[in-house]
Amino acid sequence: MTDTGDGFGAIDTSKPHPARMYDYYLGGKDSYPVDWEAAEKVISLFPSVKTMARVNRAFMRRASRLLAERGVRQFLDIGTGIPTEPNLHQVVQKSIPDARVVYVDNDPIVLRHAEALLRGTPEGRTEYLQADVREVEKILEGAQQILDFRKPVALSLIALLHFITDEHDPREVVRRLMEPMAPGSCLVLSHVTGEFDPRTWERVVRIYQENGIPAQARSGEELASFFEGMELVDPGVQLADRWRPEPGAEPVEALLAPIYGGVARKI
Repeated sequence: MTDTGDGFGAIDTSKPHPARMYDYYLGGKDSYPVDWEAAEKVISLFPSVKTMARVNRAFMRRASRLLAERGVRQFLDIGTGIPTEPNLHQVVQKSIPDARVVYVDNDPIVLRHAEALLRGTPEGRTEYLQADVREVEKILEGAQQILDFRKPVALSLIALLHFITDEHDPREVVRRLMEPMAPGSCLVLSHVTGEFDPRTWERVVRIYQENGIPAQARSGEELASFFEGMELVDPGVQLADRWRPEPGAEPVEALLAPIYGGVARKI
């Protein structure tokens, strides 16, 4: 355990954390030797994990920008991770300067970066909550201090649900998070899949599990089930780099970035 010394609580450096491993994949510096060791094991099995991480971030930016352009002014981003510019609030406040964004993460190191996350436009508002996605009531209570759930909210769960195994019923978690939100609210998801190389992904998942991190890859069909009862935004659930790609962008081979993305609207 490392004490941050700043009132934010202790950071557990005795075991890896998925947010810090993800930061390592993206070339960030906010991780520890235990994270490097676990991440390098993943990289040895799946060298393009860094490519996949970049594809995932790009999907988040495109999906968030689309919703902002369509008039969504409130965003609840759970599983924020360590800040990597441009962050979600920077994307949406570029289109809607008075957009409100609430970030949620369970790693104290993310809280240490909250000052950077909270630096938005003067007209808008950004806030940070420390919570686990399964702490639904805590998240909703905190978010509703900032966001008006009588108006549409975009719930963003980017590369998060593969850390909630079926035994913890992630679909029920998503349902409970969406339940109090107004019609017109949107759900943004991305999720890794083992469909294209099952053997490698079984081994990658095992690395996370052996390091105390629950993990589960899912198929595109399984990801689509999270949107049940909602109206999918075109083009539906797709490989993340093929979901409304930037003009002229070359598609990434599925084996190199096996991560699905999708957006749906609450009816």
